Amino acid sequence: MLHFDSDYMEGAHPMVMRRLCETNLEQTVGYGCDEYTKQAKQKVKEAIGMPDAEVHFLVGGTQTNATVIDGLLRPHEGVLAAETAHINVHESGAIEASGHKVLTLPQHTGKVLASEVEKYITDFYRDETYEHMVAPGMLYISHPTEYGTLYSLDELTALSNVCRKANIPLYLDGARLGYGLAAQGTDVTLKDVARLCDVFYIGGTKVGALFGEAVVATRPGILPHFFPLIKQHGALLAKGRLLGIQFDTLFTDNLYQTIASHAITQAMKLKQAFVEKGYRLFIDSFTNQQFVVMPNEQIDRLMQHATFELWGPRGETETVVRFVTSWATTDEAIDELIERL
Repeated sequence: MLHFDSDYMEGAHPMVMRRLCETNLEQTVGYGCDEYTKQAKQKVKEAIGMPDAEVHFLVGGTQTNATVIDGLLRPHEGVLAAETAHINVHESGAIEASGHKVLTLPQHTGKVLASEVEKYITDFYRDETYEHMVAPGMLYISHPTEYGTLYSLDELTALSNVCRKANIPLYLDGARLGYGLAAQGTDVTLKDVARLCDVFYIGGTKVGALFGEAVVATRPGILPHFFPLIKQHGALLAKGRLLGIQFDTLFTDNLYQTIASHAITQAMKLKQAFVEKGYRLFIDSFTNQQFVVMPNEQIDRLMQHATFELWGPRGETETVVRFVTSWATTDEAIDELIERL
């Protein structure tokens, strides 16, 4: 059986596993105070070009989003996000469970427009009863988006400018950031993300790590008392060195970018095959997520040999489906899937 459901179906990149095994019997202090974690933080700071940034390692994406958003917002504030944003549709109410409302904006192939963010904030404060309402306290975006689309440098810059004008933080969910940075034709770099966002995270779970995400606060002090908040949200790992070792490995010799590029190469091969075989692309994605419209009978036939996701409710005759490649997707798996299309 072939598997294209998601990009965290395998364990971890062999080099990450090797480092974990090599250091397995070492004894280190806990909670990320070890030398491996300190070294990993330094490598992340060097990669983003910000020596004064704050770096924190958390256990997973849901915990990261809930913890960061809770840390950035006051009790009366909510988070602006696209109506299709991960925190709005696929987090099981994790954000609302922390006491913060998700304030939805129209989505444009998964993205939000700077003009609509600005209008929402302006209209909110023009309402004389605004103190009775949930205030827009930050903006959440993801790169890539839930639809595998990417923000251009101009779009990201415009969003950053709107947020800074309104004095609210811009937070970027980077669960698949490696794949976004490696996508063909993108003009956004890791240093651009760091320069334009107040907080973002570098996804490890979906990009070669066994688990874990690296939260980066580019403005020191923007997340005060963050350590106890991480613990409150169940995102603190006692054996913190396990996270440090993984990110230290991923940010050695450009491994993170290299393995992400592999996933993009495989996704583009698959995308080309879909087009050549006459399938209609639901979205023209240049990342490791590919969305295709398939006849239901073809979906049923293909599911005998491969797993992938229906993207939304099943249609009467055809349905949008998603195929995801990863750092571990082999040429053999791609070739066999293409043969069965």
